[in-house]
Amino acid sequence: QVHLIESGGGLVQAGDSLRLSCAAAGRTFSSYAMGWFRQVRGKEREFVATINWSGGRTYYADSVKGRFAISRDNTKNTVYLQMNSLKPEDTAVYFCAAKPDLGSYAYTRDYDYDTWGQGTQVTVSS
Repeated sequence: QVHLIESGGGLVQAGDSLRLSCAAAGRTFSSYAMGWFRQVRGKEREFVATINWSGGRTYYADSVKGRFAISRDNTKNTVYLQMNSLKPEDTAVYFCAAKPDLGSYAYTRDYDYDTWGQGTQVTVSS
């Protein structure tokens, strides 16, 4: 099991960049696939990006492809989400999530994941 804590959210203007971090406590972080999701109040949680245990495979939602980049540093037990060219529609609470990596190409459904962080708010003003 891992415990996840997100950080790095904030208020930015359209076109700006932010980097979210998700620090994991636990000795088995490197065996987990990690994902980022986001949720707007009153709407369903939306998949953003995922990365496999080694960092060698990533997958993105079409809405963020080319603007966001997920990465991880297993020596620091941390996964990142670099968000560039932010848009007002990117405004949401962003959550990181973890699941044991069983080798699937990409885990894009929220019910794939069994551990979640508390979320960090990202607000993009126009």
